[in-house]
Order: sequence, then structure tokens, then C-alpha cells
Amino acid sequence: MFTKYKRVLLKLSGELLAGSRKYGIDPAATGQLAQEIGEVVALGVEVGVVLGGGNIFRGVSAAANGMDRATGDYIGMLATIMNGVALHDALEKQGCPARLQTAIFMESVAEGYIRKKALHHLHKGRAVIFAGGTGNPYFSTDAAAALRAAELNAEVILKCTAKTDKEMDASAAAFCTENKIPVVTYKAGAGNLLKAIKH
Repeated sequence: MFTKYKRVLLKLSGELLAGSRKYGIDPAATGQLAQEIGEVVALGVEVGVVLGGGNIFRGVSAAANGMDRATGDYIGMLATIMNGVALHDALEKQGCPARLQTAIFMESVAEGYIRKKALHHLHKGRAVIFAGGTGNPYFSTDAAAALRAAELNAEVILKCTAKTDKEMDASAAAFCTENKIPVVTYKAGAGNLLKAIKH
């Protein structure tokens, strides 16, 4: 089947994993995301995924309430790793080959992020989940998506959110513009990822 792209970077908000629960990880919602990603991988598209962690923790919100900003951001990075472990498990249950790489090295949980390894996995038809943000505080998961897309020569960032008006943050958008990486935002929903890939 014809697809518009050969290599994409998906940016998924953490809230998508919470489903109707609004907080935490809902196995059914996570399984639905995994099914949609698996369908795209089965078409021969190379797929990288960057996850948010807002379903578990938001560092910016914590900082606004008195927590040290860097501390809050590190907790947020750990939240994205929790989401990554859940999505990786769901992908494997769907029969979709996948790897989880983290910007904060946690060898007993996932591979550390290494660009060449990530490219190897993509070439082999494995979905690669990038968790832990950039590994540095003060950078959003949108920034992590932009960085990974540039490093891996993704043709596009497909940003999926539960809200139609949730655009990429300004600094990440500027980085994408500078590096000529198109960003397509689409609303969460069954079949919408396939539509974004095909059109």
C-alpha cells in the first residue's frame, strides 16, 4: 500500500495512554495505540516514537507549585520512561517488533539511546520508542521529538494529542523550521494515524 512517508517520528502525549481515566496508564488505551503503530510498521514505514509523561507527572506544573524546576523535569523524564515501558509491552503483545531506548540510561529496563543502534532497529522494521526526553531538564518532550527527528532524518513529525488545539511548543517548532522538519498535528482517534501516513 502506498504511504506518503518512509520514516516518521510520532510524538504522542502521555494523556493518550491514560484513556478515559485521565491519569495513569490504561492498558486498553495503550493497546489501541500499539495496534495503530503496528499497522503502520506493517506497511513498511520506519517508526520512531517520543512519549510525553503528562498522564503521570508534569515538571512545569510542579515547579509552579514550589518544586525545583530541574527536579520536576527529571521526575517528568522518569514518567515518560514508565509510559515507554507500557507502550513497548503493548507493541510486543500486538506482535509488533519494538525496542525501547532511554536518554537516561537504565540498563535493566531499556537500551540507552545510541543513534546508530536506533537507525539499525528502524532499518530492521522495529518501532523504536524514545523515552526520557532529551535527558536534560528545561527541555520539553516536544524538543526531544524534534531532536530525535533531526538525528534520525525523519521525513516528518506526526504529533498526536487528545486536543486539536495542542500545537508543538515554540522552541521545538523553531528547531523544526530551522532544520526543515515538517510537523503534522492530528487528533487522536482510530484510523487517524493511518490517514496521516497515507495523505
